[in-house]
Formats: sequence, structure tokens, C-alpha cells
Amino acid sequence: MSVEIFDELLQLAVQNGASDIVVKSDKPGMLRINGGLEEVDMEPIDGEDALAFVEQSLPENFREIWEMEGQVDFAYFLEQAGRFRVNAFLQRGSVSMVFRHIKSKIPNFKDLGLDENTLLQFANAKDGIVLICGATGSGKSTTMACMLNWINQNAEKHVVTLEDPIEYNFIDDKSVFNQREIGIDTPSFKKALRAVLRQNPDIILIGEMRDSDTFETAMSAAETGHLVFTTLHAASAQQAIMRLFEYFPPEKHELVQRKLSECLRGVIVQKLLPSLEEDSRVPAQEIMVADSTIMSMIKEGKFDKIQSLLDVSPESGSRSFNKELFRLVKEGKISKGDALRNSPNRQALDMNLKGIFLSDSRIVGN
Repeated sequence: MSVEIFDELLQLAVQNGASDIVVKSDKPGMLRINGGLEEVDMEPIDGEDALAFVEQSLPENFREIWEMEGQVDFAYFLEQAGRFRVNAFLQRGSVSMVFRHIKSKIPNFKDLGLDENTLLQFANAKDGIVLICGATGSGKSTTMACMLNWINQNAEKHVVTLEDPIEYNFIDDKSVFNQREIGIDTPSFKKALRAVLRQNPDIILIGEMRDSDTFETAMSAAETGHLVFTTLHAASAQQAIMRLFEYFPPEKHELVQRKLSECLRGVIVQKLLPSLEEDSRVPAQEIMVADSTIMSMIKEGKFDKIQSLLDVSPESGSRSFNKELFRLVKEGKISKGDALRNSPNRQALDMNLKGIFLSDSRIVGN
């Protein structure tokens, strides 16, 4: 076996619609298809071949990171299959890799089955912060790219992206995009963040909210008239807000509450669930639009009140996961079993699906 086997594996993955390819030394490759892992019928991948692939594919200025840290993120392009985000790492002294296929065509709202009207509230915002949340592989980057591409087609903006690595490649339409890849175009997120406000952007994409420096820069940008899109690992809108405060000591919380209440425009939390209609997955989104009530709760630090507000503000576009799961089941897009398995409150969703709803502490039949 030689390093060419990796190109063949990546082509096979794209042909079968895999989102990810998992490689572990001395085992066959694995493809993630519609959320599940499937082993490829092939010989085990030799550890020396895996190491050779990393060493041949890694950009020169990433080598020190690989040698010092035993893990590295980089992009890999294969003409027959497209672009991949690669995380290579050592485990028990041998090489493992995870490839994420980055589709070249940026989908639109209809392609993804997303609520265009609500998401356009965020895309049309003049300033502020929009958080796109969810687990790895939940489609955060695709949803963010979808909104940015709508802006590209409809508004004259200067967009600067800071990514590690670049995922979707934007071709200038009405907007101008400058996409900076960490480690290639700039040595670090920290240095890129320091410079970004001097680059005259209207919109800033920060690949991931990582620490207090990242968050403070995002808030400063929002306060000075910029619109910031960024991602965060969180399972709910309430958890996303609370996670942001983990970056700061308690004595700073009151100041951050005030600032965040003024600049947050909304939170999108996404999961991908098996579709009943076709062999694919359906996005389920909890959406929190930062209306005056939400902003007041954040300013006062009443984070425990946020979740209950998501079901009572339909006019703003906000909705909880349970409300979204209920809709998807009723529309025949996902199964009741998948909805219950992914619900943050299974008992309440089960009651709703049976036509029982709680209203002002009273049980109401539907």
C-alpha cells in the first residue's frame, strides 16, 4: 500500500456521499455516511503510509506544529474529489486522521431546508454578533456559509474571514471577500484578530469562539458597527450564552452581561437528524432571536429564563428544539423515535405529539 490509497479513499468517500473519513493506522478506512460510520472493504492502512501522507501533504509552515504538538489542522485538495479539512494526530505513537469533505457549491436556504425568513434577520443585521452552535458535524459551517453567500449575492459588503482552515471558497459577487487561513495567511488567530478591525470590514467571520480574547474582539467589533458571525460548541441557546461567561472571572460578568445584551443579535443551535423522505439528514434548529425580552434577561443575568422564552416568542422567529422537532414530525420529515431521542425534554415532546400542551400551568388538549 502507498500514499495513493488515500486519494482513492477520498474519491470513494465523495462518490458515496460521506461527510467524513476516519483513518487509523493498521485499520481499514471508515466513512461517515448520514451520521453513521461504515468500514471500507480494503486492506488495513499501514502506519508508515499514514505518516508519509501527512509529511507529504502538510504545508511547510505547519511542520513545526506537527513535530512539537503531535496534532495539526490543514487543508488538502484533490482534483478528482475536491477540498478536505484534515486533522492529523498521534494516538499511542501512531498516526490517525479525520478528513472532512468541504463541498465546493455553497447551498442556499431552500437546499438546506432552513427557515429563510428568520435567518435573513441575522444576515440583514447592520451590526452585532450571531452565534451558530452545535456539535462537530452538525452543519454549523454550512449554515453560516449559506447566510454569507446570500449576503454576497444581495449586498455590497467587505467580508473578512478568519478560518482554521478555510472551508468554503467564496467567489466575489456583490460583496468582496478576503479569506485568511490561520497558519498560512496569518500566524495565529490572536494576530489576525488584532489586525481585522484595521482591514475595514463590514462583516467578520471568526471560525470559532475560542477564548476571552476572541469574544472581546467580537464584542468590540459589534460595538463599532460590524456584523460578526462565529461558531461555538453548545447544545442549546441557553448553554451557548452561559458558555461565553466561562471565559471570564466572576467579577467581569456584570460588564459582559451588559455588553452582550447590547450586541447579541441571535443564536442558532443545529442538529442533523435522519430524514424520512430520502437517504439524507434534516437540519433541526433551535433559534433565539435577541428581542427586547431576551436582551433584558441577559443583561440581568437571568439565563435560566431564556429557554422558556423560546416557545412564547413566535413572532420574533425564536423557537426551541422541542418546537422544531414537533414541526418536523408533523410534516413527516423525521420519525417520532428520532425526535424523542434528540429532544432535550422527551416527556414534554411526547405529550405534545399526543396533542397535550401546557399553557399557563394548565393541561390543554389539541
